[in-house]
Amino acid sequence: MIVVYHLNNGRSQRILWLLEELGVPYEVKRFERMPDYTAPPSLLKVHPLGKSPIIEDIGESVVVLAESSAIITYLIQKYGGKQTLSAEGALDDLYYTHYAESTLMPLVVIWQRLSRFANRAPWYLQPIFRYVLGAYREMYVDPELPRNIDMIEKHLSENSWFARGSDGPTAADYAMIIGLEGLRAGRAIVLEKHQSIVRYIDKVHARSAYQSGLGKGGAFAYAKQVEAV
Repeated sequence: MIVVYHLNNGRSQRILWLLEELGVPYEVKRFERMPDYTAPPSLLKVHPLGKSPIIEDIGESVVVLAESSAIITYLIQKYGGKQTLSAEGALDDLYYTHYAESTLMPLVVIWQRLSRFANRAPWYLQPIFRYVLGAYREMYVDPELPRNIDMIEKHLSENSWFARGSDGPTAADYAMIIGLEGLRAGRAIVLEKHQSIVRYIDKVHARSAYQSGLGKGGAFAYAKQVEAV
């Protein structure tokens, strides 16, 4: 039995999608974010860093594992059927699985938090905060984010899934989806400019496994429950 320690509006939603695709029984233990959007202290009882996602794989022994990419890799290796990929497809899968957390998500998180920080300052300091944070964003985020989005758009315009030639989601897709959802919600990704990414997100959201995971995970800011196809 897998137990998923699930934080609302967090990266654990993609773990639920993966488990649904694998058909592995699991239990969800939900946690709500604090007012400052951080994880609650109660998660520290599960893992020393108190972050989500965390899974417990309970069998003859208990495996406790954190970090999204590690969890995705572990679950696919242990419970996934073998999907035959070409050498190019396997390389895509490897690259985008690690790119998601190493490059894309840090950009997405900084991009999201810069907007929040200015609004949390005392009203009389907000103009200064907006100036400083805006300058940081212009120097370090704005040049990088479009390049990353353009690379992803080009790749998805040529491939149905992140692993070239794959006929369904692989580790790379489970790793990548949350970053793309966040960028779309913040309108960094729009249909007029990024048709391939938008179609990809909609295709993922329409999968019955994604919708089942959404139902078990609870309200999610980046997707809504719809009639699955």
